[in-house]
Amino acid sequence: MAKKFPIYPAKPEKICWGCDKYCPVDEMACGNGSDRTQHPSELFGKDWMSFGLDAAEQEESAAPPP
Repeated sequence: MAKKFPIYPAKPEKICWGCDKYCPVDEMACGNGSDRTQHPSELFGKDWMSFGLDAAEQEESAAPPP
């Protein structure tokens, strides 16, 4: 079973988010590359959950019916 993905981690820069191991930056065990995978909040900002694959569904459900 996969670990629960934290939406707003306290210090995302200290962890590699590339797999379910969540290794410290200096001890990456999965070997998925030379750099750590950034948390979406680092890439897209604190509102990263408000857009993405289900953004269109959220907009449709929030819009009033015609």
